[in-house]
Amino acid sequence: MKNNLLSKHAKSFNWAGFFLSKETYKKCSFLYDFCRTLDDIADEETNFETKRKKFLDFKSNFKNKNYSDSIIKNIWELLEKENISSKIAEDLFDGVESDLKNEVKINNKKELFVYSYRVAGTVGLMMSKILKVKDKDSLKGAIDLGIAMQLTNIARDVVEDKKRNRYYINHDFNSIKETIEIADTFYESSFPAIKAVPLGSRFSIMVARRVYRKIGDNILKQKNLDNYNNSGKIYVSKVGKIIQTILSLYDLIRIYFVNYKKHLKKNEHLMINEQINLNERI
Repeated sequence: MKNNLLSKHAKSFNWAGFFLSKETYKKCSFLYDFCRTLDDIADEETNFETKRKKFLDFKSNFKNKNYSDSIIKNIWELLEKENISSKIAEDLFDGVESDLKNEVKINNKKELFVYSYRVAGTVGLMMSKILKVKDKDSLKGAIDLGIAMQLTNIARDVVEDKKRNRYYINHDFNSIKETIEIADTFYESSFPAIKAVPLGSRFSIMVARRVYRKIGDNILKQKNLDNYNNSGKIYVSKVGKIIQTILSLYDLIRIYFVNYKKHLKKNEHLMINEQINLNERI
């Protein structure tokens, strides 16, 4: 799978994917190829009419199971084999479609959480089903990890998003810092859920969680808006990834002493449930 979209674009996930079995990595790469195709349509540097046509064509191919498109064929085979509700993929389409506007503006926390669920919580949920997670509370934790990663993305990409007239959060360092702090609470909520991931895949999720969370730490190191604006794309270096991988060994031990007593993001999920029935997806 050396030439798939996962290895070409998702450096953090591809690093973590090194610790998956070949078969599981292949399934995850099918999911990533599908998600990345949607993301590329939304972010393409072209007019909205062209983007919207490409999006609607891809959505139609998905709904009609047009297997002449290998990405559509692979994702449908994955959904059916892993018993993943197509409603989750439809939620992802809804999230991407909400970006296909001349201006995108999120006005409150509920809108931020709903959007983050649609474009990333869905991916966490589908990924957990690929990894054979069955426990409902743990599946909620998988949604939380996806939301945490999306909030990290939003905090990292404020400058880039502003150029596209997308305002998920305000362009000031307090808002960026607050978003990272909220993301951290979702990262914390996701940790006990990893205990339900089969041992063979557990370490990979821990590595992905730590590496992505470290992006938030690197953003906070900028300390002010000027430094942030001039920093370029903030990422985790290869040395940083190695360090986070080593620290994930500690998580692998710590998880055995963690009990999933209650879902820490219940209130946020209730907000999402006002618009989307998560129980139907889980």
